[in-house]
Amino acid sequence: MDVLDAVDIGVMPALGQIPKRMRAMVIRPERYGEPRSAFVEELIDTPEPRAGEALVYVMAAGVNYNNVWAALGRPVDVIAARQKAGESEAFHIGGSDASGIVWAVGDGVENVKVGDHVVAHCGVWDVNDPWIRDGGDPIVSQTARIWGYETNWGSFAQFTRVQAHQLLPKPENLSWAAAAAYMRVGATAYRMLNGWPPHVVRPNDVVLVWGGSGGLGSQAVQIVRALGGIPIAVTSGPERGEFAMRLGAHGYLDRRDFTHWGALPDWRDDNAYNEWAKGARAFGKAFWDVLGERRNPRIVFEHPGESTIPTSIFVCDNGGMVVICAGTTGYLAAVDLRYLWMRQKRLQGSHFANDEQCAAFNEMVARGEVDPCLSRTFAFEDVGVAHQLMYENKHPEGNMAVLVGARDAEQRDG
Repeated sequence: MDVLDAVDIGVMPALGQIPKRMRAMVIRPERYGEPRSAFVEELIDTPEPRAGEALVYVMAAGVNYNNVWAALGRPVDVIAARQKAGESEAFHIGGSDASGIVWAVGDGVENVKVGDHVVAHCGVWDVNDPWIRDGGDPIVSQTARIWGYETNWGSFAQFTRVQAHQLLPKPENLSWAAAAAYMRVGATAYRMLNGWPPHVVRPNDVVLVWGGSGGLGSQAVQIVRALGGIPIAVTSGPERGEFAMRLGAHGYLDRRDFTHWGALPDWRDDNAYNEWAKGARAFGKAFWDVLGERRNPRIVFEHPGESTIPTSIFVCDNGGMVVICAGTTGYLAAVDLRYLWMRQKRLQGSHFANDEQCAAFNEMVARGEVDPCLSRTFAFEDVGVAHQLMYENKHPEGNMAVLVGARDAEQRDG
């Protein structure tokens, strides 16, 4: 077979034929800053799969906030962090969601074969870590990383190199673009709602979902509803609230109706604390009004962090759980510990998911219980534009994807 140097975006080589170089949207330290200018298309040597790995021809890639952080170069310089760990590349190819075709496999790979149509989850780890070998949850391992953010060779390229265990069957009912849009946020939401017993969603459980129209929240609302729970969404306006209700939310609260957001005041400042408590109580009453009964959420699905954690802990039911996976409004959150010990509430951190949880969520999507909520699809050259919209909080409801090998957003297998 002739050796290819490179092919254009959207041009598929013969199955298994690997061009010497590939086109990728690349971040370099000298371009750190706003995403629109941080991502630049370059020709990069195509990686080869090592033992336990697979090379995937990317049909479409999902857009997540983690590569807004990568573009900014903060709070973590991902390139410097990898170089400190011994890696040599002075660039970052992001992208933590993908749909595509298995193009090559390394030694020892048995779960997929060349030609399989797959989606990739973003959890990677060292299978030889003693914690994992002794039966520990891999995503809790000190070796766990998020592919395409903490690792290189993500999905914003014609080919991506993954650990083979990351790959799951692509749901046949989805286009390539839709199949690229759901796994990172959906599997994260699945673990948050199902991974922390006894606080797993049960029939008739009330669950408060922050950002109910966004990527994470849109998946959480559907998961809660599919499991028989009652999701109540928090959104930034009635249009987004109605979107959440179309997904299965029982109702929604508009966060713009309240002004008490932000860090918890010093408890010694009676006036400031009482003013905050007044706002939190008003939010709680509004929650009851939307629900139609005086019942607090057994689970609060958190990710804004700094501005909302005090209220989440306040409104959570006695013996309930606030579970958090991010801090999009900031990481320094004040907590009134009295609610944790006296009301025996739980504040639980959660980070992505393990293989079993990813597979279980993928089955929900394949059964049609959860829709990926693909709201907008971008051309490959607009990777930076998509992340800029997310950075400025101007992105649409649901999830976004970027076409790489696929020709259009509606293209199915074949």
